[in-house]
Amino acid sequence: MSNNKFKILIVEDEANILSFIKANLEISDYQVICAETCALGMMMYASYHPDLIVLDLGLPDRDGLSLIQDVREADTVPIIVLSARSGEMDKVEALDLGANDYITKPFGTEELMARIRAVLRSHRYSEKNEGNHIGKFQFQDLMIDYDKRQVLVDGNEIDLTQTEYNILTFLSIHAGKVLTYAAIIQAVWGYSDYGSVKKLQVNMKNIRKKMGVTPGEKRYIVNELGVGYRMLAEDEE
Repeated sequence: MSNNKFKILIVEDEANILSFIKANLEISDYQVICAETCALGMMMYASYHPDLIVLDLGLPDRDGLSLIQDVREADTVPIIVLSARSGEMDKVEALDLGANDYITKPFGTEELMARIRAVLRSHRYSEKNEGNHIGKFQFQDLMIDYDKRQVLVDGNEIDLTQTEYNILTFLSIHAGKVLTYAAIIQAVWGYSDYGSVKKLQVNMKNIRKKMGVTPGEKRYIVNELGVGYRMLAEDEE
């Protein structure tokens, strides 16, 4: 196998879903490793050091959330949860434990592949720029110049408050990753209080308005309802 391929570990106990994802990933030239249990998933992770983990939560031996916790104690390898659990609290728990994205079953092949590409790219970018916001972020006609602290949409500078700029920057550095309300609030304000989520939502509404985004339009930033926000990355529409 070619060494420059991304290695993806799939931890999934439903054989038909496992083989379906594996086939799609291999067609796209990814190297694929499979595990049907949490214990085997951890063994494969330790042996192969994958570039990304696609993880089901309802595994026969342990809850997939425990695998997220175990992996996060070791490193920051991206994890995409693929689960039939569609409740807001399930998503928030997985994301706050360290998952990068959460896709609910049933899912579309194109969506899964786009999210995988986005999370892999986001991880490389954030590893390089975490705590060192230099250079530029570009997505469609949005450009953030970290050095000049400028935000441009279609070449026109957008006048953001300091808080609005900090929110947008945090989302852009983790583009492709779902960030929970709590994670954004902690990064921007450093504390959480009773009105924090409302405060964040008001700021987000102002950011979108200044960027010329109409309510409900999924441009630049997607609201994962009841969970948080995600800055779109390349290959996503």
